[in-house]
Order: sequence, then structure tokens, then C-alpha cells
Amino acid sequence: MGNRNRATTAAAGSVLTVLLLASGCGSGDDDARTVTVQAAGAERAVGHGAGDGQDYGDGYGAGAEAGADADADAGAEEDPSPAGKLSVREIPEVGRVVTDGAGATLYRFDKDTAQPPRSNCADACATLWPAVPADGAQAPSGVDAGLLGSVERPDGTSQLTLAGWPVYRYAKDTLPGEAKGEGVGGTWHALAADGGKAADGGKAADAGKAADAGKESAPLSAVNDAKLGKLLVDGQGRTLYRFGKDSAWPMKFGCLDACLNTWKPAAPVEAEKAVGISAGLVGSAERPDGTRQLTIDCWPVYTFTGDTAPGQTNGQGVQGLWFAVNDAGKKIAAKG
Repeated sequence: MGNRNRATTAAAGSVLTVLLLASGCGSGDDDARTVTVQAAGAERAVGHGAGDGQDYGDGYGAGAEAGADADADAGAEEDPSPAGKLSVREIPEVGRVVTDGAGATLYRFDKDTAQPPRSNCADACATLWPAVPADGAQAPSGVDAGLLGSVERPDGTSQLTLAGWPVYRYAKDTLPGEAKGEGVGGTWHALAADGGKAADGGKAADAGKAADAGKESAPLSAVNDAKLGKLLVDGQGRTLYRFGKDSAWPMKFGCLDACLNTWKPAAPVEAEKAVGISAGLVGSAERPDGTRQLTIDCWPVYTFTGDTAPGQTNGQGVQGLWFAVNDAGKKIAAKG
């Protein structure tokens, strides 16, 4: 173990000469040029994006779960109540939503499947999003009874499905007609009567989005986030982040070794294909392992494995070191 620590220290402290393909990162020469890049580090290996000696667990932030709020403290019921007679009601800013017999909004999860029905929300996820039991559900006027069904969960219980989609409640909805779960994590949506997403108007909108899914998207673009404003995403819609322990000039890489299990270096892109950001801010640099990484305003940028769907920003503010990047190439300050 001692030898390993010494090797890690040597690697972290080494100075590497690399090519930086970006304008404005130092000398002002627009051509490819040689710059000094140092791998930042200490005697211990950088763990999952921390690198400062503190124990941050797996690097996802306290309580992070697929599609779940990081600060969730609500618990699931020991014995979830049946759905009872369903209803369809209008909820402002969401649309026509299916609710259970007590008026609680019902939800679907993008990481589940409807054909065949399959639930991918278990363990901690199921604490925040309790599965609705299949027994006792009744379809009212406005909901086709033939769309109701059931699926066996991993624990052997039977969960209600609507048009094949497993049905859930949200533990933070404490009053009838609340829909606090709408859009959480970009993957949770209130159910429409036809099994589609209520906020999108049901299956017709789902079908339109599916048709658009095959269209080529820009490899780098600026999009508008409701909470953070304009931010940069890659070609798959994943938010790009920069790390406080990296530096732009002289360039240093602070995310090494185990950190890279959680934070993935973004692949370089052709600057002229970027949308919504000046091509002069887009470049690339060679990492200590010889691979190339996208840089924005000379800062290396990463994607976060905790973002499990396009549009998520679960990495924003993690450990006080990781921040999304705006269309001017600057980090976006953490917002409460």
C-alpha cells in the first residue's frame, strides 16, 4: 500500500507537456501550442471527485438517487394503501392528472418500461416513490378500464400499471391535488389518463417526441434550465460541469483515478458545430493518461454519472466543487 501511495503522489505531482487546442488559453497565439499541464493531487488518490481528504461517499451527494431529490427525508408507508377509485383532475401548470381515491397524484418513471411492464424503482428510490398496489384500483369515467393492469415487483408484490406503466405516488405530496413530483430529476411525471405524461398532454405528445429523438443534435449547445439559467450540455443533453480542483492557467487536472468513476471527461467537439456558445471558448486538452478532453474557456469539463437522464443537474454544487457551465464559459454559482 505504501508503494501505491508513493506512486500516486509521484503521478499527481508530475508536470506534463501537452498540446492545448483552444484559443485564448495563455499566450494569445491562435494556433495549437505547447502548454504546461500539471496533474493536481495529494498523497492520497482523489476519491470520486473529492480530493481534499474528506469522506464524500460515492460522490453523488447526500441522499442522491435515480430521479430522487438529494435532500429527501420522507419515508414510504409500511403498507401502501390501494389506489381505490381513480379520478382525473386538472392541476394548474401540470394538466389533467390521474389521482387515486384520496386525491393523491399518480406518477410514472422514465426509467421503467411499459412494453413489457417493468419497474426500475427499488430500495431507496421506492422509499421516496412508493409503488401503488394493484389490488383495489377502479377506473372512473375518463379512464379506460382496459388500460389498468399489474406487474410483479422484485420483492414479489403486485404494482398497479396504467397503459403498461408502473404507477407510483410521491412521498412529498402530502395534500390532495399536489404534484410536487412532476419533473423531478427530469424522469418523474404525473400520469395522464391514457398513460402518457400529463404535462405533455398524453401519448400524442410522447409519440411526437419519439419521432424527434432520431434527429441529429449539436455536439455542444447552450440550453435554458429553469433553476440555473443558460447552461452547456453535450450531444446527449447531459449537463457539463467543471471542477474546483482543476485550473485553467496553468492547466491542472484534479480529477484523477477514482474520481473518474463518477465524473467522466467530456469528449472534444468541433468548435464550429457548437450552438449557443462562442467557438473561441471551445477547445481541448490532453489529460495525463494521454486522452483528450473538451475544455470550455480553458477549463476541462465533465459529465456526471448521477445525471441519469437529459436535463438533469444533480451534479450542481456537489461537495462545493462541481458546477455547471454557462454559455459565457463561466461556472454557475450554486443556488439553494
